[in-house]
Amino acid sequence: MSKEKRLGRGLEALLGRPFGSAPELEPDNWHQPAAGGTAALGGGLVMLSVYEIDSNPYQPRREFNPTEIDELAESITAHGVIQPIVVRKQGERYQLIAGERRLRASIKAGLPEIPAQVRDADDRQINEIAIVENLQRKDLNALEKAASFQQYLQRYQCTQEELAKRLHIDRSTIANLIRLMELPDQVQAALRSGTITPGHARALLPLGDEQEQIKVCQRIQAEGLSVRAIEELVQETIHAVDSPSFQVVSPEDQESAAPPRKKTKNEQIAALENELRAAVGSKVQIRQTASGRGKIILAFHSVEEFERLRAHLNGSRAARVG
Repeated sequence: MSKEKRLGRGLEALLGRPFGSAPELEPDNWHQPAAGGTAALGGGLVMLSVYEIDSNPYQPRREFNPTEIDELAESITAHGVIQPIVVRKQGERYQLIAGERRLRASIKAGLPEIPAQVRDADDRQINEIAIVENLQRKDLNALEKAASFQQYLQRYQCTQEELAKRLHIDRSTIANLIRLMELPDQVQAALRSGTITPGHARALLPLGDEQEQIKVCQRIQAEGLSVRAIEELVQETIHAVDSPSFQVVSPEDQESAAPPRKKTKNEQIAALENELRAAVGSKVQIRQTASGRGKIILAFHSVEEFERLRAHLNGSRAARVG
């Protein structure tokens, strides 16, 4: 009998013990019912009615695959619930902390009760546990993950760095996912439906212009282009926009005109411009004098793009939503 995949160090740190350390749920582990009629199990577990457990209000997942729930229900019917769910007491009822798929599948399988660990946890801890539990699932929509991060940052007014430390994950994971929410609705819909991947979506961010992002997204869907191909296409588009315009002159003017001076850009400056472009999703120019002073110029092509840049920069400064 194979056990379910462990949820990772992040959840173990938040819950205080490895999920995999729960005792086997065999009849010998049963004890006499505890006060109030709740059956107690060994190892600090209890059997709870599936109908006295409320869902987690901080659950990032909005869609549960019916086929997966059916398959898990069949497994539970055959083998029982291998891993207990985690709940907290709320009044006369319980609120789910982790294990919603197992709870749904148990109800589907017709089980009246389910093994559970009862934990003391406040709202913020439950929010964090819900994020970590779902973050490690490959089938969870990237935008759902991003929304859970953004909502947490806004709700608790903390920085991305603080959240990363609390969840025991890299800050870049948070930043990269949140940036996907800057993409236009049409691109987000494609990502949500799976017709483009998170890698495709991240590759579109440096374009900045929403119409360009939508156009390239449509090419991905129509032609099945790889992430690498999109990265190259985006760079070509950026270079084409950045290239200096040509000037048409008459033969007479051409003879008298001085040869144009070829402007060369410091490779380090160019690399920094590309780095900033990827960070803000818009064209960036760096101007620096010999004395070391200079300026950074951000380009925008519409009021909407200006507002996006403004929100992005304000969010970065306040370290709220990145």
